[in-house]
Amino acid sequence: MQADVMVLGAGMVGVSIAAHLQKRGKQVVLVDRRHPGEEASYGNGGMVQREAVFPHPFPREFSELRRIAKNRSVDVHFHWDALPGLAKPLYGYWRNSAADRYPTIARDWATLIETCLDEHKKLSAEAGSTDLLRPVGYLRAYESREALDLDLVKADMARDFGVNSTAIDPAKLAEMEPHLRTGFVGAIHWTDPYSCSSPHALTLSYTALFERLGGKFVLGDAATLARNGAGWRVRTNDHQTIEAGDAVVALGISSARLTQKFGYNPPLFGKRGYHLHFKPKGNAGLTRPVASNGFLLAPMARGIRLTTGAEFARPFAEPTPVQIKRAEPIARKLFPLDDAVEPEPWMGIRPCTPDMLPILGPAPGQKGLWLAFGHAHQGFTLGPTTGRLMAEMMTGDAPFVDPAPFRAERF
Repeated sequence: MQADVMVLGAGMVGVSIAAHLQKRGKQVVLVDRRHPGEEASYGNGGMVQREAVFPHPFPREFSELRRIAKNRSVDVHFHWDALPGLAKPLYGYWRNSAADRYPTIARDWATLIETCLDEHKKLSAEAGSTDLLRPVGYLRAYESREALDLDLVKADMARDFGVNSTAIDPAKLAEMEPHLRTGFVGAIHWTDPYSCSSPHALTLSYTALFERLGGKFVLGDAATLARNGAGWRVRTNDHQTIEAGDAVVALGISSARLTQKFGYNPPLFGKRGYHLHFKPKGNAGLTRPVASNGFLLAPMARGIRLTTGAEFARPFAEPTPVQIKRAEPIARKLFPLDDAVEPEPWMGIRPCTPDMLPILGPAPGQKGLWLAFGHAHQGFTLGPTTGRLMAEMMTGDAPFVDPAPFRAERF
């Protein structure tokens, strides 16, 4: 099978790249070991997070580090045996979160985030799936006045990046989400984000657009990627060979294992996350996602999705959804959850870099090999943005966002 480009990885990022390249006249084959949208793109909180102009920094305060070190929190959990292997990337993450580095990183990151709503809106309109994106924002509710005041300061800072938010008192919070329990001191309504009732369905709609444009999806093993003269080849599950002049690695956390074969070994590390759906009791419901106590409750097609923060573990370690177990009893006090929909929590892995920025652009020293991974918590948010940026770079168009901060050579 011949193509101009093969895109390896059919999550939100890979699907968006494939669609944008196909729109620009390239013949594209999208390759994954699983069907589109079944990895990390499936399990997120279902938000296009326009407000997320500040990437998640490594904690710097001693009190926060001491809290995390106890390893009993909802938002962060770690396997002790994973820490030696994570020492180098986490040290880089800690250094880049310092006051002399973080502001520059945040400004570069924001150039991507600022485009996310427009790019999802355009792609979903072409895909016929705008009904999956609701412009209702999300709420972050607080039990501590001190925590609320700290985040109100951050909200003021975010306005410099065009982010909109509103402080909500307890009465207004109860009016907006009447099935939440009372007792919160207040909330912040981040008004810009889209809420998606099914991240998987949205990814599939972009895949369907790609296929309507003439692209082809095949099941295959990205690990078989090899040079083919000046181009590339990969094997499919039905023992065919795909040949293309260009290849894009958009495999999320698995990307570095493949690029190592071609001389590029970025310090990619994973933050594991879990979710579990619950039926709401009676006529209870949420209008929009609500974050509190280190977890998120999001209204989804399958029920109320409870999502967790970050877990650090060794590659291929068995799932340990202790954060779900810690969060569930708290969540039940905040909202009337009924039985779980699935027997076990779902787990996915967010691909992260020590400087909190994705790797986007050509691979060093490998003509025709392109890289698009490392979006951390925002792969779902930034898929269409990344798709457009990568397609513009690969077809020689002027990039609509400066790609220099995301170049692979920085590692």
